[in-house]
Amino acid sequence: MKEFAMIIVGAVLVNNYVLSKFLGICPFLGVSKKLDSAFGMSLAVIFVMTLATAVTWPIQRGILDPNGLRYLQTVVFILVIAALVQLIETAMKKYLPALHQALGIYLPLITTNCAVLGVTILNIDENYTYAQSIVNAIGSGLGFMLAMVLFSGVRSRVEAAGDRIPKAFQGIPITLVAAAIVSVSFMGFSGIVDGLFK
Repeated sequence: MKEFAMIIVGAVLVNNYVLSKFLGICPFLGVSKKLDSAFGMSLAVIFVMTLATAVTWPIQRGILDPNGLRYLQTVVFILVIAALVQLIETAMKKYLPALHQALGIYLPLITTNCAVLGVTILNIDENYTYAQSIVNAIGSGLGFMLAMVLFSGVRSRVEAAGDRIPKAFQGIPITLVAAAIVSVSFMGFSGIVDGLFK
């Protein structure tokens, strides 16, 4: 249990895929303007990360590794992720049309979201067991959600500042500066896992 807690805390705070590993920046910057869109996208990413890990880990260990086909890992993993995203997009279009419309182009982009692919590949590279991989995927998804929700709040504050932001920084520049500050703030969590669970 302690091991799973370390994996989750590490994935959410210390090794956050968005703020520490800089994966999944496209939806982080694109969908974080509104809290409801950021939250909806985060739920979709958690679902895809968890299901993708649940499917890709057995494929890697049961088919690719024993048959010497490890070089096909990226292609196979992307195909699995694309199929899962298509499933989610179809379900959202039917049952949650408002959220589907709010996410727009960013929902299909989960297919190429390097955070999702990164989680599935790093689970293999870290030699996690199946259970550890699932826990890491859930923790990584929660870390993605934390980053999205935090940054959504930061962006709303930046937008409320309006004309008080110097003209040269308005728009994309202030968004990137704010993202950098949020990312730097997560550096304070490095070493927390070792300290918490000793």
